[in-house]
Amino acid sequence: MTQPTDRALRASRLKFLLVVFIFAAPIIAAALLNLSGWQPTGKGYGEPIMPQRNFEQRHVKVQLANGQAWLWRDSSPRLTLIALAGPNCAARCVDVLTKMAAARITLNNNLSRLRLLYVGQPPADAATNGMENFWQIGTDVDGVLAAYRPTDPDTVSALLVESDGTALTLYPAGFDPSGLRKDLQKVIH
Repeated sequence: MTQPTDRALRASRLKFLLVVFIFAAPIIAAALLNLSGWQPTGKGYGEPIMPQRNFEQRHVKVQLANGQAWLWRDSSPRLTLIALAGPNCAARCVDVLTKMAAARITLNNNLSRLRLLYVGQPPADAATNGMENFWQIGTDVDGVLAAYRPTDPDTVSALLVESDGTALTLYPAGFDPSGLRKDLQKVIH
């Protein structure tokens, strides 16, 4: 049996310290960034609703076209995307609604984790353009959601609501539907 040389021993210790440093460096960097107050930010396309409101706890009533009440808490955890149209929902409004429904379809296997709720007077041709195939249509009984509804004609705003009824994000009139799609893909996975 041969004794390791002094040089070989130093080389193996140096390799060991290098391996320890490689694993410890990210932890040390994260701790330093956290202590300095830096926090990572993700770019969302909607506006966070602050302070958050829980529609279930506030008893916000939405009555569906079939007479039933909308249940904020569903039997399985699913987010709700609420579309709120401004007055006279026409071609631009319907185009945005179609893109919102398409954003749900792009979720593929997870599309069942998002419910679509249209609150307000539906467009005149809602039955002929297939809107009812994708959207539950309802009425805001007490007018609580009016604060989120756009006032400009032929526009749409949207609310993303957590499965417990907490309003998370507002997409004001003129929002980018592709940005909404990207946000949905981040949130629903």
